[in-house]
Amino acid sequence: MTRPAPVSFVDVDLDALASAGGHVAIVVTPEGKLDPGARRANRLTKGAVARLVEAERFTEAKDGDVITLAFPVGMAAEALHVCRLPRRADAALSRKAGAALAKGRGEAALTIVAGALARPQELALGVVLRDYGFTPHKSKDSAPAADITVMCGKPEEAADAAAPLLSVAEGVFFTRDLVNEPANVLTTTEFANRVAALEELGLKVEVLEEDKLEELGMRTLLSVGHGSASPSKVAVMQWQGGGDEAPLALVGKGVVFDTGGISLKPAGGMEDMTMDMGGAGVVAGVMKALALRKAKANVVGLIGLVENMPSDRATRPGDVVKSMKGDTVEIINTDAEGRLVLCDVLWYAQERFEPRGVIDLATLTGAIIIGLGHENAGVFSNDDPLCNAFLRAAKAEDEGAWRMPLGQAYDDMLKSRIADMKNVGGRAAGSVTAAQFLQRFIKADMPWIHLDIAGVASVKSATALAPKGATGWGVMALNRLVADMCEEA
Repeated sequence: MTRPAPVSFVDVDLDALASAGGHVAIVVTPEGKLDPGARRANRLTKGAVARLVEAERFTEAKDGDVITLAFPVGMAAEALHVCRLPRRADAALSRKAGAALAKGRGEAALTIVAGALARPQELALGVVLRDYGFTPHKSKDSAPAADITVMCGKPEEAADAAAPLLSVAEGVFFTRDLVNEPANVLTTTEFANRVAALEELGLKVEVLEEDKLEELGMRTLLSVGHGSASPSKVAVMQWQGGGDEAPLALVGKGVVFDTGGISLKPAGGMEDMTMDMGGAGVVAGVMKALALRKAKANVVGLIGLVENMPSDRATRPGDVVKSMKGDTVEIINTDAEGRLVLCDVLWYAQERFEPRGVIDLATLTGAIIIGLGHENAGVFSNDDPLCNAFLRAAKAEDEGAWRMPLGQAYDDMLKSRIADMKNVGGRAAGSVTAAQFLQRFIKADMPWIHLDIAGVASVKSATALAPKGATGWGVMALNRLVADMCEEA
C-alpha cells in the first residue's frame, strides 16, 4: 500500500536554512517581494535569489511555477526552489505550486519556508499528491517517500487544517493503488479483501458472495461474471458518523478486467482494462478518507466486483436476463457490461438503505472520452440541487466535471423487441443511453447522479496533481460533497 510522505509543520527557523539538507523551497510573490525566508536564502546565496527575481525567467513565469537553483552556493541543500506564489493564493494554485515542488524534489527531503503564506496546508497537499508513485512490482526496492517539513507562522493551526486533507490524500492513494494494480493481482477476491481490511478504521464491511447474490436476484450482475473463474461479489461499506438520518449511497462499477466477453474487444489497448474497476476504486477511496477523518456523516459505499471473460459459460449476445428489480434485459453487446453490474447494485442500495441520494461512478463508455476527452467526467442527473452541489464540489477541488443531457428520446433508443429493454442503444449518444439505462433502475423520487469517469480515472500523461496512470479523480470532490451536504451545522 502506497503511503503519502510524512508532513510536519514547524516554526520558521531561518538559522537552520544554511545547514538544511535535501531540497529547500522559498516563496516569492509575483511582484518579486521576498519574505524573511527568501531574504535569508538570498543572503546565503550571495544575491542569487534577487538576480533570479529580476530576470526574464521569473517575470515570464506563471503563478504557481517553480524555478530551481541547483547546488546553491552558501547552502548545504542540493537545490533551492523558488516558488512564484501570491501570499493569499487559493487552494488550487497552492496545490499546483506544491505539485511543482514535488516534481522538482525527486526523492530528496524537502523543507518549505512558507512564512506568512495563507494556505501552507494546501501547498503541502499538492506536494503529497504529486509525490505518488506505484512501485510494488518493480524488482528494485523503492525508497519511502522522504519527509516534507513546512516552516510557517502558525504551525499548530496549519497542522490542524492539514489533518483532514492528508486523510483525503490517503483515500486518493488507496484509489490510485487499486486502479493501477494488474488484474492478476487485483482479482475480485483480493479487491474484497482490501476493502474488508478497512474495518480497522471503523467502517462496517460486508462481502456478499455469489449464493447471496443469487438469492437477492442480482442476475444481471452475475451474468457479467459467468465466463470467469473469479467469483462475483458485492462489497458493502458503511460509515455511520452522523445521527439517524438516511445515508448518502455511493455505488461503483468494479470490473477487475474487461475483455468484452463474447463481444471481444480488439487486442490493442486491452491491457488498459485493468482500470475498469475505477468506479469501485473511487468509492473505496472515499470511504477510507471519510473514516480516517472521522466524518460526521452517514455514507454507504457499494461496489459490484466481477470479471468479464469469454468462455463456454459466458453470457451471449441475444440472451435475456432478469434484473433484481424484475425488468428483463436483452443483451445486445456483452462489452456493455458495466451497466448490468450497476443496475442490480443500484436497486439493492435503494431497497436496503433508503438513502437520501445515490451517486454511481463507472468507467462506463468510450463515448464520454470522445465527447469530453480526459479533462472532464460526464455528469448525468435527475436532480438539479444534488447535481449542482456536486458540480460546485468538483470545481472547488479542481476536478473536471461537465453535465450531460438526459431525455425521453434517448431512453426510447433502448426499446427491445423481446424484452423490457436492450443493454445498448446504438452508436449515437452512447454515454447518454448508458445513463438512461441506469436511470431505469432509479426510483422516481430518488435524487441520483451518474458519473462516467472513463476519461479521467486513468490517463496516459501526467496531470497537475498525479503522474500518468491512475488519478484518483473523484475522491476529493465526493469527500467535499459529503462535507458540504451532510456535515454542515
